[in-house]
Amino acid sequence: MAVSTAGIRRATRRGPLLLGPAFVAAIAYVDPGNVAANLTAGSRYGYLLLWVLVVANAMAVLVQYQSAKLGLVTGQSLPGVLGARLGRRSRLAFWAQAELVAAATDIAEVVGGAIALNLLFGVPLPLGGLIVGAVSLALLTTQNRYGQRRFELIVVGLLAIISLGFLAGLVVSPPSARGVLSGLVPRFDGPDSVLLAASMLGATVMPHAIYVHSALARDRHGRADDAVSLRRLLRATRWDVGVALVVAGLVNIGLLLLAASGLRGVAGTDSIEGAYAAIVSVLGVGIGIAFAVGLLASGLASTSVGAYAGATIMEGLLHRRIPLQVRRVVTLIPAVLLLALGADPTWTLVVSQVVLSFGIPFAVIPLVAFTRSRSLMGDARNGPRLHAVLVTVVTLVVALNLTLLALLLTT
Repeated sequence: MAVSTAGIRRATRRGPLLLGPAFVAAIAYVDPGNVAANLTAGSRYGYLLLWVLVVANAMAVLVQYQSAKLGLVTGQSLPGVLGARLGRRSRLAFWAQAELVAAATDIAEVVGGAIALNLLFGVPLPLGGLIVGAVSLALLTTQNRYGQRRFELIVVGLLAIISLGFLAGLVVSPPSARGVLSGLVPRFDGPDSVLLAASMLGATVMPHAIYVHSALARDRHGRADDAVSLRRLLRATRWDVGVALVVAGLVNIGLLLLAASGLRGVAGTDSIEGAYAAIVSVLGVGIGIAFAVGLLASGLASTSVGAYAGATIMEGLLHRRIPLQVRRVVTLIPAVLLLALGADPTWTLVVSQVVLSFGIPFAVIPLVAFTRSRSLMGDARNGPRLHAVLVTVVTLVVALNLTLLALLLTT
């Protein structure tokens, strides 16, 4: 789909109107999996793993911009570019791992929303999962009926609720400046801290967000038909990604700081339910309710975006398009089954983020290769310095995952 030069120039003069796709993708960075991973890290290790979030968020800004850039330059999603270049067997194998990642994401989001409903209203977890699925269906219907812009506005509103809900506790229990500075020094404290670091990385650099951002940017802006229009869109997209990911990064960092400053050493804070009880006990009922409301908004928003991502993956790699609502119903089943079978909700969230961390290289490596390709990107391809930085990012992610795998096999 091409966008007229005049249309893009009019839009960029009203710059804020071009913001939005990155905020939808950023919801994936503040989903319930982040809550579990960051609260667990802060309550167990204090400020120790703060540096992981800072590095991961910087990586996320780079990667998400590359995904949006690919969509704008080529007019295709990342899964679509992959699907056009892989043979049938390779496409199926790649789709299988991407769907596994999407399933892990969906489980985390539904479980998190169910926990929030349980904390706020005492709703049983399986029923809470069904309610989260039903509400996310309504959100996806809004996207289909009123278009992407209306969906983006709803998601931005939910992101504001998430931010206020998760950061309110820092007003009552501000972090230690010395602790924050010490947490910026890269280090670990045993195998369990490495496992948590991988979980935090998987929760921060989200594979399904990488896949879907290219589609979100393409669907919102189309493909520019000349170099001037493309430069304007890319400039606006850099702002979009920068602002959205800074907000998401601050929320993640705030969660860890809240746990480190207010919940360290408090019994039971390695679970979301325990952390909620501790927040109520230590920081007050109001802060506890704000946290639970933020968690509910996180689950509702992120599971809708996850369904959008799953549809993008299937369309690009299998060349099949199914209604978002149908996909939402199908992917809801595993999460509700886990809740009905009594699986520990918080541990389910943390493990899901570890699964996500293993899916990151499969999304990032092709993205880095494609955005360096002259035949695909033309003059918009990445230069050697940026390409070297992105290769370094991929190398660090793969190294952490290999370290995690070695630890899991030896424990």
